[in-house]
Amino acid sequence: MASRQPVASDFPAQLNTSIIPPPPGQSPVNVLLLLHGLGDTNISFTNLAKQLSLPETTCITIQAPYPLPFDLGGFHWGDDILFDSSQGTMDHDTGFGKSSRMLREDIIEKILFQKCGYKARNILFFGHGQGGMAAIATTLEFKAELGGIVSIGGPVPSSFWNAQDAVAKNPTPLIVLGGSSGTLITQSALTLLKKSFQTVEYIKWPRPGDGMPTNRDEMLPIMRFFARRLQSRSGVPEGSVEIG
Repeated sequence: MASRQPVASDFPAQLNTSIIPPPPGQSPVNVLLLLHGLGDTNISFTNLAKQLSLPETTCITIQAPYPLPFDLGGFHWGDDILFDSSQGTMDHDTGFGKSSRMLREDIIEKILFQKCGYKARNILFFGHGQGGMAAIATTLEFKAELGGIVSIGGPVPSSFWNAQDAVAKNPTPLIVLGGSSGTLITQSALTLLKKSFQTVEYIKWPRPGDGMPTNRDEMLPIMRFFARRLQSRSGVPEGSVEIG
């Protein structure tokens, strides 16, 4: 079964998604699932997907299913909400059982596999912060190799820490990016990522924090990762330059 372009009617009505098709004239060979960070919506990632304009790739931005409390605005991927009163922040790592089950069963298996005919190798994740953690949690529950994960500031969730000592490394390639300070990608987080995945590329930006890329130099490793991992039916166009 050849893969077909996902459409809005494929998805549950209660799930807020945006579908950005490949550039005109190109087949939807790959699917990139974009998962926003804690307290955000899928709007910013919809704009990002349009800017990426990845060849032969349908981008699907998914809004986290749970709204933040107290009219704070935005949404989250966690099973719970925990506040750190000393820091005045919300904890990113509050369990991903419900979200990872939704992504794995409802999105990937029922829609992309069964309805649209995609193979695991053609499905990739792009996640920021808590969205990156949700992508990692979902991927660690798959036996098959997915196309890859881009995780900006998203480590392995704590619910997988002990389990990773007893299981084989996941074959899905991962690139993780974070700041030089004020980051969730600490040395211990990186060690656990390398214990969990066969292939881990780590990019440490020379700036604090785990915000989204702000310039071409910060975005280039991500685009190189896509160049290596996205599959093609049309081959390499004449005049193309390989950047990987």
